[in-house]
Amino acid sequence: MKRWLSLALLTTTLIAQNRPERVEWFRDQGFGLFIHWSLDSQLGSVISHSMVGASPDYLARFIDLLPRTFNPRKFYPEDWAVLARLAGIRYVVFTTKHHAGFTMWPSKTTEFSIANTPYRKDIVGPIVSEFRKQGISPGYYFSPDDFLWLHKNGKQINRNGRGVSPAENPDLMRLDQAQLNELLTSYGDIDVLFLDGPAEGLKETAWRLQPNIVVTRGAMETPEQYIPGMANDVPWEACLTMGTQWQYKPTNDVYKSGGELISILIETRAKGGNLLLNVGPKPDGELPIEQEERLREIALWMFINGESIYGVRPWVVTNEHGIWFTRRKNEDTVYAIVKTPERWRFGAWRDITLGSVRATAETTVSVLGQNDRVLEYQPNIVPKTTFQQMSDGLHIRAMHAQRIYNDRKWPNPIVLKLTNVKPALDPPRVTTLRPRWDAAANQATLNGKLLAKGDANTVQVGFEYRDITGQDITERLGSNWRPTPLQTVAAPGDFSTNIPLESGRDYEVRALVKHPLLTTYGPETRVSAKR
Repeated sequence: MKRWLSLALLTTTLIAQNRPERVEWFRDQGFGLFIHWSLDSQLGSVISHSMVGASPDYLARFIDLLPRTFNPRKFYPEDWAVLARLAGIRYVVFTTKHHAGFTMWPSKTTEFSIANTPYRKDIVGPIVSEFRKQGISPGYYFSPDDFLWLHKNGKQINRNGRGVSPAENPDLMRLDQAQLNELLTSYGDIDVLFLDGPAEGLKETAWRLQPNIVVTRGAMETPEQYIPGMANDVPWEACLTMGTQWQYKPTNDVYKSGGELISILIETRAKGGNLLLNVGPKPDGELPIEQEERLREIALWMFINGESIYGVRPWVVTNEHGIWFTRRKNEDTVYAIVKTPERWRFGAWRDITLGSVRATAETTVSVLGQNDRVLEYQPNIVPKTTFQQMSDGLHIRAMHAQRIYNDRKWPNPIVLKLTNVKPALDPPRVTTLRPRWDAAANQATLNGKLLAKGDANTVQVGFEYRDITGQDITERLGSNWRPTPLQTVAAPGDFSTNIPLESGRDYEVRALVKHPLLTTYGPETRVSAKR
């Protein structure tokens, strides 16, 4: 025990973080594929978690019967990898071991593994190999929790409870470290590691075995199922499902549309993060058709516009209403991603004014994927993008001139590429503070803080709110915001306003600051108008 502690302390001292150059590499990738898959995909249940609070007979069936029927005979990882490459995926994170303790490689540390199923063959190795062939960097999800170990050792199966972590159970820590050792010495260089649980003692093991590995969860922020409200120019990674569940869910699921997933990817990159988008294969090894269809819609958009996603960092503002921005790292190139609610029709001109961008003598503006010279079947029309810098912003006139669908109804964002441009302003910054509900007065006090007023003498601050009762994040994407009256302020500081709300409803709130050239927003927060 003391010897193990000494080794852990020494390892922590020698290697205590991700290498900075590897973090920069990771941020440049932008878009990853999460794959949640284990033996309980046969049931269409939440992966592993059904073991928590389960009866002894349920646990016996889970541990003894499920391995006997797990046989993914239609598992063709090359098909997954080719589709992922088309979709613009740059790295993959596969669930080598989830909380249940079942290993998707033939581990020598446990009999609860893919080796003791009708399939018998390794799953992890072929995934690493086939994705690597497609130029996609391999990565692992690994759970420090191990429900089988807890069960066998007479401990109550639970997560985040007392007495269940590796730090409290040296034998569990040794098991996890031995399994990581297998994973990180058997399949070549692994680029990414997602430790879904207590990472101490394990991330250090990973860095010792592979110093270039990037540990995400366990070493950086990894928001789950949501995108933070404000841009953050530090490494972070959001992980989201296409539907409501990580693992395969054959019934009772609601999928986000391909367009919604593209919008989530854009917003994530505009705010400085990576998107790790999840799929959950069927128990036979195929991807559900709904997930394949969404990846192919993303593939078409990325085939045209991937340049705006890779190797980018946040612009001085994330968005101007429905136009979102990314900036090429270390360059004066900005991408204005037009994802307004009104579809940009094929062959239609659109006039756009950008308040945050200033043109220079060397500026060029173009539409990604287009040559700006030809509109199909219209020889008299030249769809050349033009622009003019004026006092209220950069005015751009552009046409959507590339036919993507036969019916010409391409619903997804069009991207403008602007080279050699500069920020037009020092933008103000605002954050949303916790609102307060007064049941007696039937009103809410909304609170915000102006962090910086930028280069304006005065700015206007206020709030927007919307009713989200009974809605999930997918349903809220198109909801309308209602504004409150604005206040004029000349210095940073707190501000608030009172508004009546309908009792018994749930609302989402965000602060805003209005600069003469544009409006920016703080993160969304919730208030429940309930007694």
